[in-house]
Amino acid sequence: MKRVRTRRWDPAEHLESEAERIAYLEAALEDGDAAVVAAALGDIARAAGMTAVAAAVAAAARSTT
Repeated sequence: MKRVRTRRWDPAEHLESEAERIAYLEAALEDGDAAVVAAALGDIARAAGMTAVAAAVAAAARSTT
């Protein structure tokens, strides 16, 4: 039997815009499970942090050119 290789998937890496984060939270709220909502809030917080870091790096790159 062939071995299947998988990679860990992090939703925070794919929530790039505020609209995407809002839609993700709305979907979690529709589910109604408190654990799902808590996980979504954590993902959104990490995504917002990643977005801030990416913006800072882009600004720094622009200022060096």
